[in-house]
Amino acid sequence: MTNRVNRRGLLAAAPAAAVPALLTTQALAQAPAAPAIVTAPEVRWRLTSSFPRSTDILFGTPETIARRVGELTDGKFRIQCFPGGEIAPPLAALDAVQSGSIECAHTAAYYYIGKDPSLAFFTAMPFGLNTRQNTAWLRFGGGQDIMNEMMREYNAIAFPAGDTGAQMGGWFRREIRSLDEIRGLKFRITGLAGQVFQKMGATPSVVPAADIYPSLERGTIDAAEFVGPHDDERLGLSRVAPNYYAPGFWEPGARLHFIANQRAWDALPNTYKAAIQVACGEADAEMVARYDVANPQALRRLIAAGTQLRFWPRPILEAAWRATNEVYEEIGARNERFKRIWEGYRRFRDEVYTWHRVSENSFDNFAFTASQTVR
Repeated sequence: MTNRVNRRGLLAAAPAAAVPALLTTQALAQAPAAPAIVTAPEVRWRLTSSFPRSTDILFGTPETIARRVGELTDGKFRIQCFPGGEIAPPLAALDAVQSGSIECAHTAAYYYIGKDPSLAFFTAMPFGLNTRQNTAWLRFGGGQDIMNEMMREYNAIAFPAGDTGAQMGGWFRREIRSLDEIRGLKFRITGLAGQVFQKMGATPSVVPAADIYPSLERGTIDAAEFVGPHDDERLGLSRVAPNYYAPGFWEPGARLHFIANQRAWDALPNTYKAAIQVACGEADAEMVARYDVANPQALRRLIAAGTQLRFWPRPILEAAWRATNEVYEEIGARNERFKRIWEGYRRFRDEVYTWHRVSENSFDNFAFTASQTVR
């Protein structure tokens, strides 16, 4: 008799009920180890907005993004939103993200043209692209790729996250009938539009949203532009400057961005990165839709309360067009990046203008007028 065990004999002699157990044991021994269960990490970010809490659509947009990110990650990734001034100055949100003192911001790139005037392209350009056209340029014209190339210089990454649509031309203490009345005007205005108005004789300044009303009230400034009827009504600007001008030719659409610190972004799991991108994409479409509902209602209330709705005289618009092109040429002469972006942007703009003139503009010109006159 031998002590060796014959496996074939053992299996043959084993009771039928024991065979599956033996086979299962053998299979488990030969199977690769099961992967460890990965638990999604808890992540907490802080976001600074460039806007006050009273601007419910502007400040509400990052809150919407934060809520959606939480929903998409089962509450594991939470973003706490702060209005401008609470954890970072309103016009220094990019600086706070760049330094890593906060993880993310919701802001307008053109607030930072002091770093590089090329940043204006990603928010609004005088006589540039409207909201729909800007979306096309960012997504399929290379615009967003250029922005992220620039954002890397500031240790950041950016995602489009809302647009105001075409803005209004601002609030003025007195009626503006000619170019002469712009000369010497102290005007709160942002982006490259300040340089355009400076060329036309005005004195531009950048004032945070929360400080616009007191600045107008004290006479520190003579006029101010912000966004449009909904936000402007909330800031109470009509009470101190009754003349309301259209259009805001320097902001035919104004894109906002969610900007994240690059190191904080790189540390996120891919699913959390996807959650941010999905939430920003939804917010990008939602913001302009909210304004299209809120602005006509607010404009009606403002006019009923005594606001004088006025339109820029054509000579002023023509002077602004010429001044705008002079500004672009001057900046391009000293900034090669701006020149390169402007050349591509202008080609894209002129092409899409041609199409929209045939399609959108011809429809708008008739239908908007007919709705009020043709019965």
